[in-house]
Amino acid sequence: MTIATLLGIMLYSVVENAANVPLVILEQGPAAAIGIGLAAIGAGYAERGIGASVIGALAEDSISPGIGILMTVLPETLVIFALVALFV
Repeated sequence: MTIATLLGIMLYSVVENAANVPLVILEQGPAAAIGIGLAAIGAGYAERGIGASVIGALAEDSISPGIGILMTVLPETLVIFALVALFV
């Protein structure tokens, strides 16, 4: 037998044994809380840059305030989608 054949057999046995063991690190509640929290942090990070750009564009009269508010609030829909996914 070659080394590649032995490695293939060992890898197959490891994968076969790993498939029989359930991998549950977190329950459903804490995992959802982490997901929603990370979505909120990501939305806040996106709003930081967008808000600064909107203020600069409003100072130069490049855009209307309504479009600026819409663009600032747009990343927050990610958190709303995460909350909807929690309750569905």
